[in-house]
Amino acid sequence: MTAPALRQAQGDGRRRFRIEPYLQFARAAMAREATYRFDVFTSVASVLVRVYLLRMVWTALYARNAAPSELPLHAIITYSTVALLMGLVMDIDQTRALHDKLHDGSIATDFMKPISVPLYFFSDGTGEVLFHAALIVPSLLFALLIVHIDVPGPLVLAAFFVSFLLGYLVGFCINFILNCTAFWTLEIHAVQLIVTWVTDLFGGEIIPLVIFPLVLQRVAYVLPFAAMFSTPLLIYVGVIPPERWAQALGLQLFWVVVLGSAATMIWRAGAKRVVVQGG
Repeated sequence: MTAPALRQAQGDGRRRFRIEPYLQFARAAMAREATYRFDVFTSVASVLVRVYLLRMVWTALYARNAAPSELPLHAIITYSTVALLMGLVMDIDQTRALHDKLHDGSIATDFMKPISVPLYFFSDGTGEVLFHAALIVPSLLFALLIVHIDVPGPLVLAAFFVSFLLGYLVGFCINFILNCTAFWTLEIHAVQLIVTWVTDLFGGEIIPLVIFPLVLQRVAYVLPFAAMFSTPLLIYVGVIPPERWAQALGLQLFWVVVLGSAATMIWRAGAKRVVVQGG
């Protein structure tokens, strides 16, 4: 297919936008994930083991050190448990299929389909995420046999879920940008390791950012990684009070817009390379 014909096919697909195909992509992804039942059991078991280990670690650390005023022992155990449950969703690279398709060249056929390719990856990744989100329920029920989890009021839970959604979108954009670099490099594993390490350090999934030195806290809070885990978790345990919710959610929304815009520009630049090479 020539480059002009390919662009025309893409334009026709955008003009005849229908949401049904993307819902089917999400359903297919959920069905695909459900076939790996052993992975389901190991995911739940892994969460339970880590909940137990983190409870033992934090209990030992708090017994020998002064507890932070913002996070007493019961709060940090709640924080760590909820973080592990969030990790069932947030630790998934929703767009890894993009890297795989770029690596083997099959992305070219996706450009010929009457669909939005980025929305296809979003739908596929969201279907995978929704399946793993369902694992939170049994994981939580079993976790309650190991630890006590504080449950905030309905208003706090609502703010937490809004923040969780924004954090998910930030994570999606970061993964999408990372996988888009395969348009130029093909191999991205080294960069993935660096991004994973930085996310683990500054995201607040493993260690709450309020434990960091004050200068490092200020740096970490303004980075997009904190928007993924730290902000929703600190809202959940009450470290971010209601009067600061608007500021915290606004910063998350800022990163969604910035990273979403960057992802769009990088995608368009990369897509032009595919059209040139295939044209």
